[in-house]
Amino acid sequence: MDHRSLVLSNAYPNPFNPTTTLDLSLVESSHVSIKVYNVVGQVVETISNGQMSAGYHSITWNASSLSSGMYFIKVNAGTDVAVQKVMLMK
Repeated sequence: MDHRSLVLSNAYPNPFNPTTTLDLSLVESSHVSIKVYNVVGQVVETISNGQMSAGYHSITWNASSLSSGMYFIKVNAGTDVAVQKVMLMK
């Protein structure tokens, strides 16, 4: 049985330039942190960091200030963690 409180869709489009969208669904209201990491594990951007209500959320990330390459979007919601690999192609 699945007891996760966070469901994260695949980013679309992926590869992208310069924006991509993630859909996340929360079973209950919780603190949500969405950060973007480069391939060496450095945080390059914080997309969201705060309380989100239960339900469906669509998050768009604009990476126009970053260079082409692979990035990891990490979503923390309560005790749940989801990671998404995305490719920025300029």
